[in-house]
Amino acid sequence: MSLLTRGTQEMKEIEERRSIRKYTDKKVPQEMINALIESGMQAPSGDNSQPWHFILVDYEEMKRNIVNASNNQKWMMTAPLFIVCVADIRSRIDSNRDIDMDEETSLPELKLIIRDTAIAIEHIVLEAVHLGLGTCWVAWFDQKSIRPLLGIPADKYVVCVLTVGFPAEKPAKRKRKTKDEVMHYNKW
Repeated sequence: MSLLTRGTQEMKEIEERRSIRKYTDKKVPQEMINALIESGMQAPSGDNSQPWHFILVDYEEMKRNIVNASNNQKWMMTAPLFIVCVADIRSRIDSNRDIDMDEETSLPELKLIIRDTAIAIEHIVLEAVHLGLGTCWVAWFDQKSIRPLLGIPADKYVVCVLTVGFPAEKPAKRKRKTKDEVMHYNKW
């Protein structure tokens, strides 16, 4: 038995989380969608910058376009909902100068907004498990192909497309490294 599950109900979501790639066709209720977004909004961020934005996509044609931009991962279409998670550099840079962000952008602030948005996304993922939903991070796309589909400005960065729905599969837990392989005290 893991430390996470020894009498600590609040941590069961971490143990139960899996990447889901097959969903039922049941629509995600609006109350659940609201809970997911509200959980993401509770994430910490540097200087309380809150750089995240979430675009909810349930329109089939738009989902198909996103799948095509995501290297045609057809399994994504089984999810009734996509949450496109976007980081806003303007939460860190106040200037009006033009900024075009992509995978090669060297602005140090980009790392900060990706980090903070990733924390918010993981809050959503864990809330989804709590609600009986499944998710999968999809990040196999490039900025120039996905942003135009959703009207996302060039100074925003799409961190991931999160597929969301009721799981139609129950993947086995994958092997994890041991604590001895990853834990260090005071130095490497």
